[in-house]
Amino acid sequence: MSLQPRKRFAQHWLRSEKALNRIVQAADISQSDRLLEIGPGTGNLTHRLLPLAQSLVAVEIDRDLCKKLVKNFGEKENFLLLQGDILSLNLEELLKDLPAFQNPKKVVANIPYNITGMILQKLLGTIAEPTPENYDLIVLLVQKEVAQRLYANPGSRSYGALSVKMQYLAKCEFICDVPASAFYPRPKVDSVVVRLRPRPTETPTKDAQKLEKMVKLGFANKRKMLKNNLKAIIESDRLTELLEKLEINPQCRAEDLSVAQWVALSDAL
Repeated sequence: MSLQPRKRFAQHWLRSEKALNRIVQAADISQSDRLLEIGPGTGNLTHRLLPLAQSLVAVEIDRDLCKKLVKNFGEKENFLLLQGDILSLNLEELLKDLPAFQNPKKVVANIPYNITGMILQKLLGTIAEPTPENYDLIVLLVQKEVAQRLYANPGSRSYGALSVKMQYLAKCEFICDVPASAFYPRPKVDSVVVRLRPRPTETPTKDAQKLEKMVKLGFANKRKMLKNNLKAIIESDRLTELLEKLEINPQCRAEDLSVAQWVALSDAL
């Protein structure tokens, strides 16, 4: 059976040997590692990961692709395939009777562009509710525009609410560019391999829910000064006073504040 990528699953299969090898290298896999691969597709990445790891749990939503994966890897003792949507599956429950595959600590995946944000939240959680899974390392191939937001620096064009949220929860690193020509079918945009190292934040906030709300409001209108975006929760004069106390320009916009400054401002309120 000849398989074709399906638009409804936003499937773009990575065929570049160079890109596949860079993903594997970025994951820094050892024989004791238990991996989670989201959307293995035709298995181009899977067959590179399996020989390196203790075990690999692959989650694939496409039933036809699952048949191909079972045919290619079903006899591998360290391979487990789960058919379903990663966003709705309860991995802990599904793996409770499979000790050899429990608690995968590294995630390696070429994920669908259309659910990137939801997958990031599934893996890392939110500022207010970080995920309890505690992954050691996450290597993802994502749309370039999204990747740039993950590791953007304060003051840059790409720096936004997603940058603050993800950098609060993890160290975000650029690994390499991947051109559209590396995929079949060819997407309309280029991609980037990113590596996320989940960690306890260096400057944890006293009130995570407040910080999350502030970041959302602060970036609601990037053209406005921060004191205008936050006027719903703090008077302009009071915010100016706090910003000066924290040695932050009172005329700043949301994208001018580092993660540590966001935390300091939230705690000062």
